[in-house]
Amino acid sequence: MNTSISAASLRCDATRRQFVTGAAKTFLGVTVGSQLAGKAMAIPGENTSPLKQVPTARNVIYLYMTGGMSHLDTWDPKPGREEMGATKAIKTSADGVQISQYLPLMSRQMDKVALFRSMSSTQGAHEQGQYYMRTSYTLRSSIRHPAMGAWLQKFQERGNPTLPGTVMIGNDSRHPGAGFFESKFSPLMMSNPESGLSNVDRSELFTGKTFSQRLSLSDRLDRAFEETYDLGKVRAYTDMYDDAVKMMNSEELKAFDLSQEDDKLRERYGRDKFGQGCLLARRLVEHGVRFVEVTFGSWDTHNANFTRVPEMCDELDAGLSTLLSDLEKRGMLNETLVVLATEFGRTPEINVNDGRDHHPKVFTCLMAGGGVKGGTVFGASDERGYEVADNQVSIPDFNATIGYALGLPLDQVLYSPTKRPFTVADKGKPVTSVFA
Repeated sequence: MNTSISAASLRCDATRRQFVTGAAKTFLGVTVGSQLAGKAMAIPGENTSPLKQVPTARNVIYLYMTGGMSHLDTWDPKPGREEMGATKAIKTSADGVQISQYLPLMSRQMDKVALFRSMSSTQGAHEQGQYYMRTSYTLRSSIRHPAMGAWLQKFQERGNPTLPGTVMIGNDSRHPGAGFFESKFSPLMMSNPESGLSNVDRSELFTGKTFSQRLSLSDRLDRAFEETYDLGKVRAYTDMYDDAVKMMNSEELKAFDLSQEDDKLRERYGRDKFGQGCLLARRLVEHGVRFVEVTFGSWDTHNANFTRVPEMCDELDAGLSTLLSDLEKRGMLNETLVVLATEFGRTPEINVNDGRDHHPKVFTCLMAGGGVKGGTVFGASDERGYEVADNQVSIPDFNATIGYALGLPLDQVLYSPTKRPFTVADKGKPVTSVFA
Protein backbone atom coordinates (compact mmCIF):
# COMPACT_ATOMS: atom_id res chain seq x y z
CA MET A 1 0.00 0.00 0.00
CA ASN A 2 2.73 2.45 0.97
CA THR A 3 4.76 1.43 -2.06
CA SER A 4 1.77 2.14 -4.35
CA ILE A 5 1.17 5.55 -2.76
CA SER A 6 4.88 6.39 -3.04
CA ALA A 7 4.94 5.49 -6.73
CA ALA A 8 1.83 7.55 -7.39
CA SER A 9 3.33 10.48 -5.54
CA LEU A 10 6.49 10.20 -7.61
CA ARG A 11 4.45 10.18 -10.82
CA CYS A 12 2.55 13.28 -9.70
CA ASP A 13 5.77 14.98 -8.71
CA ALA A 14 7.31 14.17 -12.09
CA THR A 15 4.25 15.57 -13.82
CA ARG A 16 4.51 18.79 -11.79
CA ARG A 17 8.19 19.10 -12.63
CA GLN A 18 7.47 18.61 -16.32
CA PHE A 19 4.81 21.30 -16.19
CA VAL A 20 7.08 23.78 -14.41
CA THR A 21 9.94 23.04 -16.80
CA GLY A 22 7.66 23.50 -19.80
CA ALA A 23 6.28 26.73 -18.43
CA ALA A 24 9.76 28.07 -17.77
CA LYS A 25 10.80 27.30 -21.32
CA THR A 26 7.72 29.09 -22.60
CA PHE A 27 8.36 32.21 -20.57
CA LEU A 28 12.12 32.34 -21.09
CA GLY A 29 12.38 31.30 -24.70
CA VAL A 30 10.37 30.23 -27.71
CA THR A 31 7.93 27.34 -27.77
CA VAL A 32 7.70 25.02 -30.74
CA GLY A 33 4.89 22.96 -32.19
CA SER A 34 3.87 19.41 -31.45
CA GLN A 35 5.21 18.12 -34.75
CA LEU A 36 8.69 19.06 -33.53
CA ALA A 37 9.40 16.28 -31.07
CA GLY A 38 6.21 17.05 -29.14
CA LYS A 39 7.70 19.94 -27.21
CA ALA A 40 4.63 22.17 -27.24
CA MET A 41 1.07 22.35 -28.42
CA ALA A 42 0.50 23.51 -31.99
CA ILE A 43 -1.50 26.72 -32.07
CA PRO A 44 -3.09 27.76 -35.38
CA GLY A 45 -2.85 31.47 -36.08
CA GLU A 46 -5.80 33.59 -37.07
CA ASN A 47 -6.02 34.61 -40.74
CA THR A 48 -3.02 32.50 -41.72
CA SER A 49 -2.82 29.72 -44.27
CA PRO A 50 -4.44 26.44 -43.17
CA LEU A 51 -2.63 24.59 -45.96
CA LYS A 52 -0.76 21.44 -44.98
CA GLN A 53 1.54 21.20 -47.94
CA VAL A 54 4.01 18.58 -49.05
CA PRO A 55 7.41 20.21 -49.68
CA THR A 56 8.35 20.87 -53.28
CA ALA A 57 11.89 21.96 -52.33
CA ARG A 58 14.46 20.95 -49.76
CA ASN A 59 16.96 23.79 -50.10
CA VAL A 60 16.96 27.51 -50.87
CA ILE A 61 19.55 29.66 -52.62
CA TYR A 62 18.40 33.19 -51.90
CA LEU A 63 19.94 35.92 -54.04
CA TYR A 64 19.38 39.35 -52.55
CA MET A 65 19.73 42.44 -54.74
CA THR A 66 20.66 45.11 -52.21
CA GLY A 67 19.53 48.67 -52.85
CA GLY A 68 16.31 48.23 -54.81
CA MET A 69 16.60 46.78 -58.32
CA SER A 70 14.93 48.64 -61.18
CA HIS A 71 12.17 46.35 -62.44
CA LEU A 72 11.80 48.27 -65.72
CA ASP A 73 15.47 47.78 -66.59
CA THR A 74 15.56 44.08 -65.70
CA TRP A 75 12.53 41.79 -65.38
CA ASP A 76 9.53 43.96 -66.34
CA PRO A 77 10.36 46.15 -69.35
CA LYS A 78 7.67 48.20 -71.08
CA PRO A 79 8.59 48.21 -74.80
CA GLY A 80 8.00 51.49 -76.57
CA ARG A 81 7.39 53.54 -73.43
CA GLU A 82 9.40 56.70 -72.83
CA GLU A 83 9.92 55.59 -69.21
CA MET A 84 12.29 52.92 -70.52
CA GLY A 85 14.98 55.42 -71.45
CA ALA A 86 17.84 53.59 -73.15
CA THR A 87 16.67 50.11 -72.06
CA LYS A 88 15.22 47.75 -74.67
CA ALA A 89 13.26 44.52 -74.26
CA ILE A 90 14.24 41.14 -75.72
CA LYS A 91 12.39 37.86 -76.26
CA THR A 92 13.09 34.86 -74.03
CA SER A 93 12.76 31.07 -73.98
CA ALA A 94 9.39 31.52 -72.24
CA ASP A 95 6.56 32.19 -74.69
CA GLY A 96 5.38 35.79 -74.56
CA VAL A 97 7.79 36.79 -71.80
CA GLN A 98 10.24 39.62 -72.45
CA ILE A 99 13.03 40.87 -70.21
CA SER A 100 15.72 43.53 -70.46
CA GLN A 101 18.41 43.46 -73.12
CA TYR A 102 20.95 43.58 -70.28
CA LEU A 103 20.17 39.94 -69.37
CA PRO A 104 20.82 37.98 -72.59
CA LEU A 105 22.03 34.80 -70.85
CA MET A 106 18.98 34.73 -68.60
CA SER A 107 16.73 35.18 -71.64
CA ARG A 108 17.62 31.56 -72.49
CA GLN A 109 16.79 30.36 -68.97
CA MET A 110 13.36 31.96 -68.51
CA ASP A 111 11.60 28.66 -69.20
CA LYS A 112 12.84 27.70 -65.70
CA VAL A 113 11.68 30.93 -64.01
CA ALA A 114 8.47 32.23 -62.45
CA LEU A 115 8.35 36.04 -62.36
CA PHE A 116 6.37 37.87 -59.69
CA ARG A 117 5.69 41.19 -61.44
CA SER A 118 3.17 42.51 -58.93
CA MET A 119 5.32 42.71 -55.81
CA SER A 120 4.44 45.60 -53.50
CA SER A 121 5.97 46.77 -50.23
CA THR A 122 4.91 49.17 -47.50
CA GLN A 123 8.54 50.13 -46.84
CA GLY A 124 10.32 52.72 -48.97
CA ALA A 125 13.65 53.03 -47.13
CA HIS A 126 16.52 50.58 -47.55
CA GLU A 127 17.06 49.26 -44.03
CA GLN A 128 13.35 48.94 -43.31
CA GLY A 129 12.65 47.43 -46.73
CA GLN A 130 15.43 44.85 -46.49
CA TYR A 131 14.34 43.84 -43.00
CA TYR A 132 10.71 43.50 -44.12
CA MET A 133 11.66 41.42 -47.15
CA ARG A 134 13.70 38.99 -45.08
CA THR A 135 11.31 38.64 -42.11
CA SER A 136 7.76 39.63 -43.22
CA TYR A 137 7.65 41.98 -40.22
CA THR A 138 8.34 45.69 -39.98
CA LEU A 139 11.47 46.85 -38.21
CA ARG A 140 10.99 47.56 -34.49
CA SER A 141 13.43 48.69 -31.83
CA SER A 142 11.87 46.33 -29.28
CA ILE A 143 12.28 43.01 -31.10
CA ARG A 144 14.35 41.24 -33.73
CA HIS A 145 12.42 38.86 -36.01
CA PRO A 146 13.91 35.68 -37.52
CA ALA A 147 14.83 35.54 -41.20
CA MET A 148 13.56 32.68 -43.36
CA GLY A 149 16.70 30.57 -42.90
CA ALA A 150 16.18 30.60 -39.15
CA TRP A 151 12.54 29.51 -39.52
CA LEU A 152 13.66 26.61 -41.72
CA GLN A 153 16.17 25.45 -39.09
CA LYS A 154 13.65 25.88 -36.30
CA PHE A 155 11.06 23.66 -37.96
CA GLN A 156 13.28 21.16 -39.77
CA GLU A 157 16.59 19.38 -39.32
CA ARG A 158 19.93 20.50 -40.70
CA GLY A 159 20.97 18.82 -43.89
CA ASN A 160 24.49 18.23 -42.58
CA PRO A 161 25.00 18.08 -38.80
CA THR A 162 28.63 19.20 -39.05
CA LEU A 163 27.97 22.29 -41.20
CA PRO A 164 25.86 25.39 -40.48
CA GLY A 165 22.16 25.25 -41.27
CA THR A 166 22.34 28.67 -42.92
CA VAL A 167 25.20 30.54 -44.60
CA MET A 168 25.12 34.23 -45.53
CA ILE A 169 27.60 35.24 -48.27
CA GLY A 170 28.04 39.00 -48.37
CA ASN A 171 28.73 41.94 -46.15
CA ASP A 172 25.47 42.72 -44.37
CA SER A 173 25.92 43.38 -40.67
CA ARG A 174 22.24 44.36 -40.33
CA HIS A 175 20.91 40.99 -41.42
CA PRO A 176 18.18 39.92 -38.94
CA GLY A 177 19.70 36.45 -38.62
CA ALA A 178 18.06 34.26 -35.97
CA GLY A 179 16.03 37.13 -34.55
CA PHE A 180 14.52 36.11 -31.22
CA PHE A 181 15.30 32.43 -31.84
CA GLU A 182 18.29 30.77 -30.19
CA SER A 183 21.66 31.88 -31.55
CA LYS A 184 22.34 28.40 -32.94
CA PHE A 185 19.92 29.30 -35.73
CA SER A 186 22.03 32.31 -36.79
CA PRO A 187 23.69 32.15 -40.21
CA LEU A 188 27.39 31.72 -40.66
CA MET A 189 28.51 35.06 -42.13
CA MET A 190 31.10 35.19 -44.94
CA SER A 191 32.14 38.41 -46.62
CA ASN A 192 34.25 36.88 -49.37
CA PRO A 193 33.30 33.56 -51.02
CA GLU A 194 36.86 32.94 -52.19
CA SER A 195 38.53 33.35 -48.80
CA GLY A 196 37.14 30.15 -47.29
CA LEU A 197 36.50 29.88 -43.57
CA SER A 198 38.77 31.70 -41.15
CA ASN A 199 40.01 30.33 -37.80
CA VAL A 200 39.00 26.72 -38.37
CA ASP A 201 42.52 25.27 -38.29
CA ARG A 202 44.11 24.39 -34.96
CA SER A 203 47.45 25.92 -34.11
CA GLU A 204 50.43 23.68 -34.73
CA LEU A 205 51.12 23.91 -31.00
CA PHE A 206 48.03 21.83 -30.27
CA THR A 207 47.71 18.15 -31.06
CA GLY A 208 44.30 16.56 -31.32
CA LYS A 209 44.78 15.06 -27.87
CA THR A 210 45.79 18.40 -26.31
CA PHE A 211 42.81 20.12 -27.92
CA SER A 212 40.42 17.47 -26.56
CA GLN A 213 41.90 17.75 -23.09
CA ARG A 214 41.41 21.52 -23.06
CA LEU A 215 37.83 21.17 -24.26
CA SER A 216 37.16 18.64 -21.52
CA LEU A 217 38.64 20.95 -18.88
CA SER A 218 36.55 23.86 -20.15
CA ASP A 219 33.44 21.69 -20.02
CA ARG A 220 34.10 20.69 -16.40
CA LEU A 221 34.69 24.31 -15.36
CA ASP A 222 31.49 25.48 -17.05
CA ARG A 223 29.23 22.65 -15.95
CA ALA A 224 28.32 23.97 -12.49
CA PHE A 225 27.43 27.37 -13.89
CA GLU A 226 25.32 25.86 -16.68
CA GLU A 227 23.46 23.61 -14.24
CA THR A 228 22.76 26.51 -11.90
CA TYR A 229 21.63 28.86 -14.67
CA ASP A 230 19.82 26.55 -17.09
CA LEU A 231 18.69 29.35 -19.38
CA GLY A 232 18.50 29.65 -23.15
CA LYS A 233 21.12 32.39 -23.35
CA VAL A 234 23.56 30.32 -21.30
CA ARG A 235 22.95 27.18 -23.33
CA ALA A 236 23.46 29.18 -26.51
CA TYR A 237 27.17 29.55 -25.76
CA THR A 238 27.56 25.80 -25.32
CA ASP A 239 25.69 25.18 -28.56
CA MET A 240 27.94 27.66 -30.34
CA TYR A 241 31.14 26.00 -29.10
CA ASP A 242 29.81 22.52 -29.88
CA ASP A 243 28.91 23.55 -33.43
CA ALA A 244 32.30 25.20 -33.93
CA VAL A 245 34.16 22.08 -32.81
CA LYS A 246 32.02 19.84 -35.04
CA MET A 247 32.78 22.08 -37.99
CA MET A 248 36.51 22.23 -37.25
CA ASN A 249 36.67 18.44 -37.20
CA SER A 250 34.45 17.93 -40.23
CA GLU A 251 35.70 16.63 -43.56
CA GLU A 252 32.84 18.59 -45.09
CA LEU A 253 34.81 21.84 -44.80
CA LYS A 254 35.94 21.15 -48.35
CA ALA A 255 32.54 22.52 -49.38
CA PHE A 256 33.94 26.02 -48.78
CA ASP A 257 36.98 25.47 -51.02
CA LEU A 258 36.27 26.92 -54.48
CA SER A 259 39.70 25.89 -55.73
CA GLN A 260 38.29 22.37 -56.16
CA GLU A 261 36.05 23.64 -58.97
CA ASP A 262 37.00 23.57 -62.63
CA ASP A 263 38.46 26.91 -63.78
CA LYS A 264 36.20 27.03 -66.85
CA LEU A 265 33.10 26.70 -64.69
CA ARG A 266 34.38 29.41 -62.36
CA GLU A 267 34.82 31.69 -65.36
CA ARG A 268 31.25 31.01 -66.47
CA TYR A 269 29.91 32.01 -63.07
CA GLY A 270 32.02 35.18 -63.21
CA ARG A 271 35.15 35.93 -61.21
CA ASP A 272 33.38 38.67 -59.23
CA LYS A 273 32.10 38.15 -55.68
CA PHE A 274 28.52 37.55 -56.78
CA GLY A 275 29.40 34.90 -59.36
CA GLN A 276 31.72 33.09 -56.99
CA GLY A 277 29.11 33.45 -54.26
CA CYS A 278 26.59 31.65 -56.48
CA LEU A 279 29.12 28.88 -57.09
CA LEU A 280 29.83 28.57 -53.38
CA ALA A 281 26.08 28.46 -52.70
CA ARG A 282 25.75 25.50 -55.07
CA ARG A 283 28.66 23.71 -53.34
CA LEU A 284 27.19 24.31 -49.89
CA VAL A 285 23.75 23.05 -50.87
CA GLU A 286 25.45 20.03 -52.43
CA HIS A 287 27.03 19.31 -49.03
CA GLY A 288 23.82 19.67 -47.05
CA VAL A 289 23.55 23.38 -46.15
CA ARG A 290 19.86 24.01 -46.66
CA PHE A 291 19.64 27.81 -46.85
CA VAL A 292 22.31 29.97 -48.49
CA GLU A 293 21.92 33.70 -49.08
CA VAL A 294 24.13 35.61 -51.51
CA THR A 295 23.91 39.40 -51.54
CA PHE A 296 24.70 41.63 -54.50
CA GLY A 297 24.50 45.41 -54.79
CA SER A 298 24.17 48.25 -54.73
CA TRP A 299 21.22 48.69 -57.08
CA ASP A 300 20.47 52.11 -55.56
CA THR A 301 20.61 53.91 -58.90
CA HIS A 302 19.54 57.47 -58.08
CA ASN A 303 22.36 58.49 -60.41
CA ALA A 304 23.49 57.13 -63.79
CA ASN A 305 20.91 54.35 -63.85
CA PHE A 306 21.57 53.53 -67.52
CA THR A 307 25.30 53.17 -66.93
CA ARG A 308 25.24 51.26 -63.64
CA VAL A 309 22.37 48.83 -64.31
CA PRO A 310 24.00 47.32 -67.44
CA GLU A 311 27.26 46.86 -65.52
CA MET A 312 25.56 45.09 -62.62
CA CYS A 313 23.39 43.04 -64.96
CA ASP A 314 26.55 41.64 -66.60
CA GLU A 315 27.52 40.09 -63.25
CA LEU A 316 23.98 39.04 -62.37
CA ASP A 317 23.37 37.51 -65.80
CA ALA A 318 26.48 35.32 -65.68
CA GLY A 319 26.07 34.22 -62.07
CA LEU A 320 22.33 33.47 -62.09
CA SER A 321 22.16 31.83 -65.52
CA THR A 322 25.13 29.58 -64.75
CA LEU A 323 23.72 28.68 -61.34
CA LEU A 324 20.43 27.53 -62.88
CA SER A 325 22.11 25.48 -65.62
CA ASP A 326 24.65 24.04 -63.19
CA LEU A 327 21.97 22.96 -60.73
CA GLU A 328 19.95 21.41 -63.55
CA LYS A 329 22.97 19.54 -64.93
CA ARG A 330 23.69 18.07 -61.50
CA GLY A 331 20.07 17.03 -60.91
CA MET A 332 19.74 19.52 -58.05
CA LEU A 333 17.32 22.08 -59.48
CA ASN A 334 14.15 20.18 -58.65
CA GLU A 335 14.96 20.17 -54.95
CA THR A 336 16.58 23.63 -54.78
CA LEU A 337 14.43 26.76 -54.81
CA VAL A 338 16.38 29.68 -56.28
CA VAL A 339 14.95 33.02 -55.18
CA LEU A 340 15.90 36.50 -56.37
CA ALA A 341 14.57 39.32 -54.21
CA THR A 342 15.04 43.03 -53.58
CA GLU A 343 13.46 45.52 -51.19
CA PHE A 344 11.62 47.62 -53.79
CA GLY A 345 11.77 48.80 -57.40
CA ARG A 346 12.67 52.11 -59.03
CA THR A 347 10.46 54.88 -60.37
CA PRO A 348 9.31 54.94 -63.99
CA GLU A 349 10.25 58.61 -63.96
CA ILE A 350 13.88 59.32 -64.82
CA ASN A 351 15.26 62.05 -62.57
CA VAL A 352 17.60 64.93 -63.45
CA ASN A 353 20.63 62.77 -62.63
CA ASP A 354 19.64 60.16 -65.25
CA GLY A 355 18.60 57.90 -62.38
CA ARG A 356 15.53 56.31 -60.84
CA ASP A 357 14.34 56.79 -57.25
CA HIS A 358 12.83 54.43 -54.66
CA HIS A 359 9.53 52.85 -55.68
CA PRO A 360 7.88 50.33 -53.33
CA LYS A 361 4.48 50.43 -55.09
CA VAL A 362 5.41 47.73 -57.58
CA PHE A 363 8.51 45.71 -58.49
CA THR A 364 9.59 42.22 -59.56
CA CYS A 365 11.09 39.20 -57.80
CA LEU A 366 11.52 35.69 -59.14
CA MET A 367 11.74 32.02 -58.24
CA ALA A 368 13.09 29.02 -60.12
CA GLY A 369 13.51 25.31 -59.43
CA GLY A 370 12.13 23.68 -56.29
CA GLY A 371 8.84 22.66 -57.90
CA VAL A 372 8.20 26.06 -59.48
CA LYS A 373 6.45 26.09 -62.84
CA GLY A 374 8.95 27.70 -65.22
CA GLY A 375 8.13 30.14 -68.00
CA THR A 376 5.35 31.76 -65.99
CA VAL A 377 4.45 35.27 -64.88
CA PHE A 378 2.26 35.98 -61.89
CA GLY A 379 0.67 39.41 -61.58
CA ALA A 380 1.36 42.51 -63.58
CA SER A 381 2.29 46.15 -63.22
CA ASP A 382 0.44 48.83 -65.15
CA GLU A 383 1.52 50.10 -68.58
CA ARG A 384 4.09 52.47 -67.00
CA GLY A 385 5.39 50.10 -64.34
CA TYR A 386 4.11 52.51 -61.72
CA GLU A 387 1.67 50.39 -59.69
CA VAL A 388 0.12 46.94 -59.48
CA ALA A 389 -2.43 46.23 -62.20
CA ASP A 390 -3.26 42.63 -61.33
CA ASN A 391 -2.78 40.09 -58.48
CA GLN A 392 -0.80 42.08 -55.92
CA VAL A 393 1.81 40.06 -54.00
CA SER A 394 2.78 41.46 -50.62
CA ILE A 395 6.12 40.75 -48.96
CA PRO A 396 4.49 38.28 -46.52
CA ASP A 397 2.78 36.58 -49.49
CA PHE A 398 6.12 36.12 -51.23
CA ASN A 399 7.75 34.71 -48.09
CA ALA A 400 4.76 32.46 -47.48
CA THR A 401 5.35 31.07 -50.97
CA ILE A 402 8.95 30.23 -50.03
CA GLY A 403 7.71 28.64 -46.81
CA TYR A 404 5.08 26.70 -48.73
CA ALA A 405 7.73 25.29 -51.07
CA LEU A 406 9.76 24.14 -48.06
CA GLY A 407 6.77 22.54 -46.38
CA LEU A 408 6.91 24.86 -43.37
CA PRO A 409 3.76 25.06 -41.21
CA LEU A 410 2.59 28.54 -42.17
CA ASP A 411 -0.08 28.69 -39.49
CA GLN A 412 2.14 27.47 -36.64
CA VAL A 413 2.48 30.09 -33.91
CA LEU A 414 5.75 30.47 -32.00
CA TYR A 415 6.21 32.86 -29.10
CA SER A 416 8.98 35.39 -28.58
CA PRO A 417 10.60 35.81 -25.14
CA THR A 418 8.01 38.55 -24.46
CA LYS A 419 5.25 36.00 -25.20
CA ARG A 420 4.16 37.64 -28.43
CA PRO A 421 2.89 35.26 -31.17
CA PHE A 422 4.57 35.03 -34.58
CA THR A 423 4.30 32.87 -37.69
CA VAL A 424 6.68 32.20 -40.59
CA ALA A 425 5.27 34.91 -42.87
CA ASP A 426 2.91 36.88 -40.66
CA LYS A 427 -0.48 36.67 -42.44
CA GLY A 428 0.94 36.05 -45.90
CA LYS A 429 -0.87 33.75 -48.34
CA PRO A 430 1.30 31.56 -50.60
CA VAL A 431 0.97 31.92 -54.35
CA THR A 432 0.34 28.25 -55.01
CA SER A 433 -0.40 28.68 -58.72
CA VAL A 434 3.32 29.09 -59.51
CA PHE A 435 3.98 25.47 -58.58
CA ALA A 436 3.75 22.68 -61.15
